[in-house]
Amino acid sequence: MRIPTIIELAKEYNVTLPCHDEEGLRKILMCGARVKSLEKYLEAFGVTLPVLQDKDAIKRAAFELAEDAAKENIWYLEVRFSPILHTQKKLRYSEIVDAILEGLEEGRKKYNIMTGVIICAMRDRHPSESKMLAELCVAYKNRGVVAFDLAGAEMDNPPKNHIEAFSLVLSNNINCTIHAGEAYGPSSIAQAIHYCGAHRIGHGTRLAEDGDLLNYVNDHRIPLEVCLTSNLQTNSVDSLAHHPFRFYLDYNLRVTLNTDNRLMSNTTMTDELLLAAKQYDLTLDEIKDIIIYGFKSAFLSYRDKVRMLKAALQKLERPFIE
Repeated sequence: MRIPTIIELAKEYNVTLPCHDEEGLRKILMCGARVKSLEKYLEAFGVTLPVLQDKDAIKRAAFELAEDAAKENIWYLEVRFSPILHTQKKLRYSEIVDAILEGLEEGRKKYNIMTGVIICAMRDRHPSESKMLAELCVAYKNRGVVAFDLAGAEMDNPPKNHIEAFSLVLSNNINCTIHAGEAYGPSSIAQAIHYCGAHRIGHGTRLAEDGDLLNYVNDHRIPLEVCLTSNLQTNSVDSLAHHPFRFYLDYNLRVTLNTDNRLMSNTTMTDELLLAAKQYDLTLDEIKDIIIYGFKSAFLSYRDKVRMLKAALQKLERPFIE
């Protein structure tokens, strides 16, 4: 979210913020170099969520996200959020998803940016709530929702607790991705893949600790959604020099770069690409490969993916490989 928007929405909906000036709020929301843990990083959401409890506010935030991404030359954006966090004023799940989709559609019309929505279950909530969100995901299949996710504090909240929700999603031929291997070890990644059928892994920072599982992920071309700035800030790694990103890339894993959270991490896709290029001395061809991995890993239909990938390859002056 944009900080001026947070302040405006707080005034409009009579929400109390820790402070109402941009600089002060920026210091509170942007976690800086690092925080103590992933759980500490997530506390900042307690400031932004109260202003996102009305349909118009949610729609505006979605549009502005699409607008900001489009101005960064992003062609395709997948937005993930959990409707369960936007029900403080008793909005129905359908109203929340509709508001997101309307905002993103306005962004598409104005900026020609393609978008998809990923509905997130929260791993620290009761599995019955995850099941309800899975049902919502099924209802919105082919209506803008492209996948199902499991997010939130990883410690003591294993993916297998939510297996029923993922079983429903998979039986309806819907994509899924799971945050795993960020604040917990490789077993979390293994559960995400083998219990819940994840098609992509969010973060996957701890995958390097299990060579056999790493080879399985590589052999099956399961993409990793790497978030360098966020991983450093949440202490998933003690330094970028010790992040396995370079190893993953050299080992030919399908690694993609992502922002995780643009506001709290104070980053953009441009920033993440530049950070990776500088930190790991990436060649131009390696940067192009990472961008191509992103297009290949998108939760798009095959035809849309091929069309967009061909256009990207043409821009990057790369040959198309079926």
